[in-house]
Amino acid sequence: MLSEIKLSLLQQLVQNASTEEIIWTKGYLTGFLDKNQIGNTIPNVITSTPVAVKPLIIYGTETGNSKKVASQLLANFKKNKIQAKTVDVFQYDATKLSKENLVLFVMSTQGEGEFPQNAVAFYENLKGAEVDLSKVSFAVLGLGDSSYPLFCNAGVLLDEVLAEKGAKRLLSLVKADVDFADTVSNWETNLKAAFQNQGTSQETVKTQSANPTKHKQNYTGVIHHKVVLNDVGSNKKTYHIEISSEDEIVYKPGDALGIIPKNTAEEVAFILNYFGSDAHQEIAVKDQKQTAEKWLLERNIKGLSKRSFEQLASLLQVEINAEKEDLIDILKNVEVSKDLKIESVIELLLPIAPRLYSISSSSEAHNGEVHLTVNLNTFKVNEEVKTGLASQFLADFPLDTPIDFYIHKNNNFRLPEPDEKVIMIGPGTGIAPFRSFLAHRDATAAEGENWLFFGEQHFVLDFYYQTEIQEWLTTGVLTKLDTAFSRDQERKIYVQDRIREKASEFNRWLEEGANVYICGQKNPMSQDVEEAIVAVIAQERNISVQAAKEVLETLENQGKYQKDVY
Repeated sequence: MLSEIKLSLLQQLVQNASTEEIIWTKGYLTGFLDKNQIGNTIPNVITSTPVAVKPLIIYGTETGNSKKVASQLLANFKKNKIQAKTVDVFQYDATKLSKENLVLFVMSTQGEGEFPQNAVAFYENLKGAEVDLSKVSFAVLGLGDSSYPLFCNAGVLLDEVLAEKGAKRLLSLVKADVDFADTVSNWETNLKAAFQNQGTSQETVKTQSANPTKHKQNYTGVIHHKVVLNDVGSNKKTYHIEISSEDEIVYKPGDALGIIPKNTAEEVAFILNYFGSDAHQEIAVKDQKQTAEKWLLERNIKGLSKRSFEQLASLLQVEINAEKEDLIDILKNVEVSKDLKIESVIELLLPIAPRLYSISSSSEAHNGEVHLTVNLNTFKVNEEVKTGLASQFLADFPLDTPIDFYIHKNNNFRLPEPDEKVIMIGPGTGIAPFRSFLAHRDATAAEGENWLFFGEQHFVLDFYYQTEIQEWLTTGVLTKLDTAFSRDQERKIYVQDRIREKASEFNRWLEEGANVYICGQKNPMSQDVEEAIVAVIAQERNISVQAAKEVLETLENQGKYQKDVY
């Protein structure tokens, strides 16, 4: 605390200072603190002799977060005269790592602790390569979600294999949760200190992995209303689900609802019968003991990871071919062995991972309820039609029965200021967060203009929330609407086609500061939409495609281009 005399002087200074003077003073104090306190937070760092380093930043991403972090890191390094460059892990040859001096990895984790698709080959090639990385210093930042069983596992595996190949850790592995901004900032600070340390000593700076941030709130509620949005004859079955709770459900537009589904009683009974096991048999796995039935209700037997396939194939002595086979499919083709115990299989199964669904309601407009828009996922395995675990779980879940869920904050998918323009691109169930956006902007009388692109197969059968959308058009909440119903004409038309058709106006909105949002399937929808936006920018501004990509990347770094894709 300041003494009364010092406090009085400070108050006089602030009251008489201009805005520019206050901003300058804030920067001066921040720099003063950094200079004088860095020794308290970063051990063994010598700050008097800056060292020129040229780090290579390699990122692996599925949804774009790692790329965003890498780009921001690059920009900040350049401001500090650090010559760095970034590269997508997919475009980098793992065998060339030995020629690098300093490499920083930003690696996301997907599903059951797996690498993002663009990083799988890199990891496998690196793991299998006979390469000496003894001259390489590295640091790994893992991005993940602590709700999942194997938090930041891709980062863990990458960190381990680099060390196995002889590379030296510049910093110890850092795990960043969904709210990763502060963790990334701290990592960057530690990196800069480590760069200086690297030039004067062979010892590396030691840091600890960040503690997972609390980004979710748990609730128990009931599904009090459920209806199929598609009309009779549609190829799809998409549910509108309304959930209420005795507790106030706190969320913002852009957030998601997380559930942990369970396997069905029929599936559990099949596995128990296969092994001739008693449902109430007590089984211990890693110091946790519960009944066989409970283990099988809560362990993942569907959508198995590559690692799970390999472990099961080894245990059961079979070859597994179909990528989407589940445990029951495998067991149906394996004759049970008297030596094989159900415990051995349960030990290989991971806990069922949470499933996230974009919230399609607004707490401002829907009386504290939370709504979901859920498509029943269907696919074929060996000509047998199957459904997704979570979507079937919600489709079958009885009304007015307690259901556990949590709210998953998504600070990387947020509405802008009320007076700013918004472009929303959400085909299929990608409409969900944009129903939330529009309902919120309607309820709060936001003045910014709104443009929605929506697409599905058929206008008559698959126009989700049509009545509400038309009402928002009538009242002016929705400024523009462009739809693309792909199967209503001989040539399939998608939302990206509508964007190209409205190229001039779309570009004008961008130049006027509009914020662009995409929600829905990552492959191929989000890539096709992004290509269309790049093409529109290049065409309308008469610039190269590469320059247009840089424009879009700048918008993304500014938070004006946001994606929620899956």
